[in-house]
Amino acid sequence: MKVRIGLGLGTRTTVDGPTFATIIDHLEAHQADSIWLSERITGPAPDPLIALAIAAGRTERLKLGTSVLVLPGRNPVIVAKALATLSVLSGGRLLPAVGLGAVDPNEQRAFGVERTTRGKIFNEMLQIMRQAWSGEPIDFHGEHFDVDDVAVKPVPPRLDVWLGGIAPVELRRVGRLGDGWLPSFITPADAQQGRIAIEAEAAAHGRSIDDDHFGVLIPYRHGTAQVPTQMIDMLRRRRPDLTDPTVLVPHIDRDLPDLIESFIDMGTTKFVLLPIEEPSGSLAWSAHLDHVAENILTLEREVS
Repeated sequence: MKVRIGLGLGTRTTVDGPTFATIIDHLEAHQADSIWLSERITGPAPDPLIALAIAAGRTERLKLGTSVLVLPGRNPVIVAKALATLSVLSGGRLLPAVGLGAVDPNEQRAFGVERTTRGKIFNEMLQIMRQAWSGEPIDFHGEHFDVDDVAVKPVPPRLDVWLGGIAPVELRRVGRLGDGWLPSFITPADAQQGRIAIEAEAAAHGRSIDDDHFGVLIPYRHGTAQVPTQMIDMLRRRRPDLTDPTVLVPHIDRDLPDLIESFIDMGTTKFVLLPIEEPSGSLAWSAHLDHVAENILTLEREVS
């Protein structure tokens, strides 16, 4: 297995066209594994599929990830068509990570889905999408969707679906439905325990998750940036078990290399790194990505 490291752009991303091009070009030049784009309808971040299509056209090897693409509120057949198209036209470089959507009233209104029904809708959508990617006619009748004799083309190469989450119900969903696990705001110990739960659930359903499909998204600080008070408050609510939740947002130079090594020791090999304070403009991004390449991408290697 190989340790692979990519970059994520969060829901607060405000990059313009030239800056986005600079980021993509530098990641390709530095042979980073991947770029991951988040979705927030009511935020400034670009639509992930449109932005990744632009990234695909500028690159030849960079993988293209969504972190995450929200499913409930969309038509599963149309989503399957869009993802299949991007996968085929990019040469199989698409890494779809999908989810239920943020627990946020504005987002829920934008997608038009009640929070209490999101899980069931998500499960049905993923089943339909997997059928669609086979190229065979879809025949599905569920509580929320009915699809009869619809075949989706083009047929993509293998599409592995990544899911996140750390709650017990989320871990069980990964084991039942996912091909990979990409949680955020977790510790190496969380990664180890979560993997045990996922593999047990997968085995109970006659499935398995590839060893190199266990990852983590790590928000990080750089320069003199501090963890914002709003984020600290969120982390304290989310992780009351941690004495100092800021350990989940390491500094790129002081903490991140050692943290990555600790995750590797637990069997995690896929890393998506997300700066909580984005560089301002193309020149600042260029310098920052050079720093990431020199100090972090060098951690990529083969592991047993």
